[in-house]
Amino acid sequence: MNEFVQSLRLWFAPQRIRDEGDTPDYRFSLANERTFLAWIRTALALIGGGFAVDQFLPELAWGVRAGLALGLLAAGVLCALRAVNHWVRCERAMRRGEDLPVSRFPTLLGLAVGVVAVAMVVVVLFGWEGR
Repeated sequence: MNEFVQSLRLWFAPQRIRDEGDTPDYRFSLANERTFLAWIRTALALIGGGFAVDQFLPELAWGVRAGLALGLLAAGVLCALRAVNHWVRCERAMRRGEDLPVSRFPTLLGLAVGVVAVAMVVVVLFGWEGR
């Protein structure tokens, strides 16, 4: 738990990361930042998809539409939060000379997006009102 709290503090005070270990090769830090930005783009796409489902599928039953939209929006929020957490964890690991952290999040995100995609395929095949 202490590790999580310390990591969370670094979200809002990233300059404190400099206190840990040695400065890595800048190429690695910049690659870590590009990965962060890719996760943020993914989060924005998921959030946009959630709003699109809600706004552009009004004929879809409310519960189905809300479920799909909220699923995409929640995935986007989690993805954005995970991006910051992963950036901090990787930067700390590089400075400490440790292995980079691993995560199940990409698998969970892929499964969630896959479930929403299958639901959308069902909606497209059987019509907006689930006939």
